[in-house]
Amino acid sequence: MRPVRFAIVGTGSIALAYKAAFAATEGAEIAAACDVRASAVQEYAAQAGCKAFTSVQSMLANVQFDAAVVCTPPASHEDVACELLRNGKHVLCEKPLAIDLRSALHMLATAAQYGTILTMASKFRYAADVRRARELVLNGVIGDLVFVENAFTSYVDMRRRWNSNAAVSGGGVLMDNGTHAVDILRYFLGNLCDIQVVEGRRMQDLPVEDTVRLFVHNEKGVMGAADLSWSINKELETYLRVYGSAGTVLVGWKESRFRRHGEPEWHTFGSGYDKLQAFRDQIENFCGAIRGRSELIVTPADGLASVRVIQAAYAALARARWERVEGEREAIRGETGFAGHEMVAS
Repeated sequence: MRPVRFAIVGTGSIALAYKAAFAATEGAEIAAACDVRASAVQEYAAQAGCKAFTSVQSMLANVQFDAAVVCTPPASHEDVACELLRNGKHVLCEKPLAIDLRSALHMLATAAQYGTILTMASKFRYAADVRRARELVLNGVIGDLVFVENAFTSYVDMRRRWNSNAAVSGGGVLMDNGTHAVDILRYFLGNLCDIQVVEGRRMQDLPVEDTVRLFVHNEKGVMGAADLSWSINKELETYLRVYGSAGTVLVGWKESRFRRHGEPEWHTFGSGYDKLQAFRDQIENFCGAIRGRSELIVTPADGLASVRVIQAAYAALARARWERVEGEREAIRGETGFAGHEMVAS
């Protein structure tokens, strides 16, 4: 069977991860690359051994391919993906699927109209340790689910990057890292019913949020939370922690383990996050769906739900309000003789 031939649209940093993954994947290959920056796409195409184009229209007219990975900035996802879908190309679109619900619905409707497959790329669903952690939870190893916690916090200077330009990116860290966080939370919690978001101080003086904490509940009232930041390094060994009534599952960057209440030792079940493995499995799953041999792990409905949750998250962020605890500072001073900040300092 011949390989599934892919086009890579957008040759920035995420496209480099796909190049490495395609090189390690049997049954799929990069046939073309497209980017409005001629020098960038020519360099990428030379490395990938494919043809280079500076427009989707030119690529469609001059090379045969079956599917595309859309790696362009989020505000362009709707136009780029719909152009490909209308021309019979299956589309794996990098997260976020779209910057708003209207755009996402249009993309899904276009795929349905032209009989093509569209879904959102979400690498952590394909991470082996994340999948194993979910199996442990579903099998009741840690009892009833109580709380799911995620953290994507590492310092990245965003002052000159398109990610901090809302007209291009659709938002700040909530749109960027938050899309991964929401998809992980949905993977463990199912449908998310309500959300609250609190923003921290903008340490990089950006026009968008750079540090937030979000909270969610699922249909059964089980809570999830995520810490997201471009401005702090929390120095955590784990990025996902799942707490149950009978134990805990920790998914880490270098090791993953679980322990039941009362057990003295942790049980290791994974060797940590393998980016190449996650991207390769994502490509293989998408190719399997194209060939009609497998179901998508991240479905179009998952992509749409992710957009819905992020849109609700921004609405929650806009309405967030801190309630002052009246008299608390005065009570502390009266009982101790010190103001609250003086107590902390001491």
